[in-house]
Amino acid sequence: MKRWLLAYALTAVIFAAIDVVWIITVAQRQYQSQIGHLLAASPNPLGAVVFYLIFVAGIVHYGVRPGQLRASMRQRIVAGALFGFFTYATWALTALAVLKDFPVVVAVTDIAWGAGVCALVTWLAVAALRKIPLGGTAA
Repeated sequence: MKRWLLAYALTAVIFAAIDVVWIITVAQRQYQSQIGHLLAASPNPLGAVVFYLIFVAGIVHYGVRPGQLRASMRQRIVAGALFGFFTYATWALTALAVLKDFPVVVAVTDIAWGAGVCALVTWLAVAALRKIPLGGTAA
């Protein structure tokens, strides 16, 4: 349990740092230009916090897998990427299906981002965890 909580905290910091850069440099401009008419005047902090808490748990469970000492780095990264792909595809394709004039470019960008960021975060978290001795040599 201690290793899982450490993995969660580390993964949360890594994901938040990378996602903030993404939001500021890419997503904010793309969302404003492509779906600005759908955006709230300001973000809902509670919604954002709940998303991050749940989403990071998914990355840890499916990608980082701190309790599975035999999983290879490749297996973890692929699983993390698939988690990001499926979760972001759920949002993006649902929006594409039900929102009037939702742009395909936003859907595709979000799906690619989800897969890529989850693969990267998984890799960084596992690599960092392997350097922290806690009764096992693997994340």
